[in-house]
Amino acid sequence: MTRDRDVELNLVARAREGDSGAFRELVSPHRDHLWAVCLSITSHRQDAEDALQDALIAGWRNLDRFEGNSRFSTWMHRITANAALMLVRKRRDTPDADAGDDEVDRAPGVSERVTTVEVVRAAMATLPPEFREAVVLREYADFTYQNIADHQGVAVATVKTRLNRGRSKLKAALVEAGVG
Repeated sequence: MTRDRDVELNLVARAREGDSGAFRELVSPHRDHLWAVCLSITSHRQDAEDALQDALIAGWRNLDRFEGNSRFSTWMHRITANAALMLVRKRRDTPDADAGDDEVDRAPGVSERVTTVEVVRAAMATLPPEFREAVVLREYADFTYQNIADHQGVAVATVKTRLNRGRSKLKAALVEAGVG
């Protein structure tokens, strides 16, 4: 076992005993990636914050379920993606819950780059959740095909299909929006 892995397992043990500082230390290096996963899945800044908060609470409450067979970061990525997907499903079941939030967040005179990011985010939102999740995990979180397959509970071939179809749909949406 490597020193990093020993440190990680020690922090998990301390967190299980109620040491919130140890949990913060475990999560801190991965927080930006976790937030990016939430944002890519939800496509809304506030929803991403809510999903991340839900994921961190779930991670803290379920530390006893972390078996140590994978890295803590992989375990938290799965919890985070699931929290974001649950939030998307909940929002989908309650239409118009956050209508107009995107317009509130925009400041006048935003750069073309920010506009492009918004277009990409909107295009990502058009993907089916399982495609969007696969693309996010591969492109933003640097997951391997096998890690994505484990995370989604499907075969590697299914992951590759989801990635190919997701990328094709994303490209078409971006071309249609004039960005591709």
